[in-house]
Amino acid sequence: MRFYNRPHRHYCGIDLHVKMMYLCILDATGQVLLHRVVATTPEAFLTAVAPYREDLVVAVECMVTWYWLADFCAAQGITFVLGHALAMKAIRGGKAKNDKIDAHKIAVLLRGGLLPQSYMYPAAMRATRDLLRRRLHLVRKRGRLLAHIQNTRAQHNLPAFERRLVLATQMSLRDDRHACTPARRAPRPESGRQPPGTWYPARPHLGSRIPATRSGRAGVPPERGGEHHPWMGLIAPPRA
Repeated sequence: MRFYNRPHRHYCGIDLHVKMMYLCILDATGQVLLHRVVATTPEAFLTAVAPYREDLVVAVECMVTWYWLADFCAAQGITFVLGHALAMKAIRGGKAKNDKIDAHKIAVLLRGGLLPQSYMYPAAMRATRDLLRRRLHLVRKRGRLLAHIQNTRAQHNLPAFERRLVLATQMSLRDDRHACTPARRAPRPESGRQPPGTWYPARPHLGSRIPATRSGRAGVPPERGGEHHPWMGLIAPPRA
């Protein structure tokens, strides 16, 4: 765990919420210079910290609302530290806990060099990470719904579904993938020997899509009598 221990003249701890935030600013000796609640807007924050802008460092817990404050501090040239919420035991383990106390504890940890740091994700990569998180949430929710349907069917001992419960887009992608599957050899007959030159499509419904051609052995170049098949590649005429 990394701790922020650089010395500054002013230390600002913020308990950040959606509509309001509690600010606590300490000087280098630990004296409280500011301790009050302000609106969660860039203008209100900048007005509150204006008298203490000289060598100011700001710290917040790693919660869902820290993006805008980190970007605003970077634009204003203010040092910003993102605290690891789970590792900040002085806040989550205290008996007396409210926004005012939490803001003061963050400032005290920051001043004492005991604030555990969390990785501050780059602004250019946050959109991709958030998109993957939203997709993962929807995928898990879809899985729970499908499991609920299957469990309900099994609970009442109903007949099995005729087909798998998949999305229409997945069915379309699966059909397209099967349409691009190369042809393969036919299964061996009961005699155990493969009839020479026998081939068949990878899926029965693709038979009409594969142009008719002479059956034969694959891998024979044209100069030896072979011909090119769009699905099978080089094919030789059947053996006599």
